[in-house]
Amino acid sequence: MKRIGCTGHQTLSADTQIKVAKAIATEIAKFQGEELLGLTCGAEGADQVFAFTVLAAGAKLHAIVPSTGYESSFQSEQPRAAYECLLRLANSRTELPFSEPGEDAYMAAGQEVADQSDTLLAVWDGKPAGGKGGTADVVAYAQQQGVDVRIIWPQGATRE
Repeated sequence: MKRIGCTGHQTLSADTQIKVAKAIATEIAKFQGEELLGLTCGAEGADQVFAFTVLAAGAKLHAIVPSTGYESSFQSEQPRAAYECLLRLANSRTELPFSEPGEDAYMAAGQEVADQSDTLLAVWDGKPAGGKGGTADVVAYAQQQGVDVRIIWPQGATRE
């Protein structure tokens, strides 16, 4: 089974989310004929785009839950509802032992995604992380671990 993880920015414009979904679908298609497992934390933005794209491709989904009460970290109802939907659709999950959401939990979750992945898709504009556990931190960690990291930042992509 090929394990594909995702890390990426939470604040993507609507147009960028469409471009990212197409780019992720293109990457997933490269593994045609292999049984696939997508790994994600289900965060708003890139993680959710990845998860729904993986499911649409017929692959299985494994959720990495950063902490107890992680759903409370979502700033609005739509991404929280999407996260809860993804949890229901996931074939399996790993729940990390953090008692509440925070940067340590987010970093540990990103590391867990990288550790369990053969390939990590990073929806990343190349800029430093905005806080511990951000996309740049997870990319650096995955590269240090020798994970196949593929950067996805389509032409014209923007962050909100």
